[in-house]
Amino acid sequence: MIYILLLIYLISLRLLELAIAKSNARYQIDRGAVVVSDRYYPLIVTVHVLFIISLITESYMSHQFNQSLSVSLLIIFIILQVLRFWVILSLGRYWNTKVIINPNGGRLVKKGLYKYVKHPNYWVVFFELLTIPLLFGAYITTVIFPVAHVLLMTKRIPLENEALKKYTQ
Repeated sequence: MIYILLLIYLISLRLLELAIAKSNARYQIDRGAVVVSDRYYPLIVTVHVLFIISLITESYMSHQFNQSLSVSLLIIFIILQVLRFWVILSLGRYWNTKVIINPNGGRLVKKGLYKYVKHPNYWVVFFELLTIPLLFGAYITTVIFPVAHVLLMTKRIPLENEALKKYTQ
């Protein structure tokens, strides 16, 4: 049952994040922001959808959601969720799944985790892509999706950095 609850949480959270991102995009665009063209964005979305599908499929085929949960991995998962919310709250209306920049005096956010590390959202996602499948006993998923994330971030982070450098003070 705990696996089903975790899956409901994960899927609900991702859907909520998409709604927040859409609202934040509208908010930013209404204030002069522009969406930076990112040809890898559809692939990023696809990887995240496939991650959930792979997680469900592999863990069900492996143990039918009957394996006991690792308490230490569950604690790491909870910590990652706290960090995820901290990142989203730190960025506020600037948080988005797309690269959106306001050329009219936008400023770089330097609070929360952003005080300590660049691109903390991508780090949190990376560690989630490691921890969640381990928690679910989905070891193939544990290998494939963090690697896919790193490969995509080698494109996304430079795009974001360039846009931030160009449009913010």
